[in-house]
Amino acid sequence: MLGTEGDGLSRGAIGTADTVVTIPMAGGVDSLNVAAASAVAFWATRA
Repeated sequence: MLGTEGDGLSRGAIGTADTVVTIPMAGGVDSLNVAAASAVAFWATRA
């Protein structure tokens, strides 16, 4: 699951997840759009 920009996922969605990860953000940046967030996550988990 990927959350919305800013708000992320609902507590219910997070509660059903097997694993929850976050992307550390630099100061002054509060969120990534879903395309950028998924690209970072997929790159970080590549084999």
